[in-house]
Amino acid sequence: MFGVRGGAAYTASKHGIVGLTQNIAATYGRYKNIRANAIAPGGVETNLTKAIKDPDELGMKAISALGAAPMGKPDDIAKVALFLASDDSSFVNGAVVTVDGGWTAS
Repeated sequence: MFGVRGGAAYTASKHGIVGLTQNIAATYGRYKNIRANAIAPGGVETNLTKAIKDPDELGMKAISALGAAPMGKPDDIAKVALFLASDDSSFVNGAVVTVDGGWTAS
């Protein structure tokens, strides 16, 4: 959600997903049963996070400036995805749901 927390290409792609989500929601949201929402996960304990052995020093400095990010579990993200796929979210369209343990709120 913030450009200072990742590399330029990574950040641009994330912001692109936000714009694409909003465009799809605005364009197709008037049709029945078509919604577009995105999930913006924070740190999640996966094999990917364990595989990073030599992170970019400048990127890590930008990330760590705000303190250690809370790490979630894959189930934390899955529960939000299930909500968005359910009828309980039928009035949610064009949203980017941040699931990061409050890290971006700080």
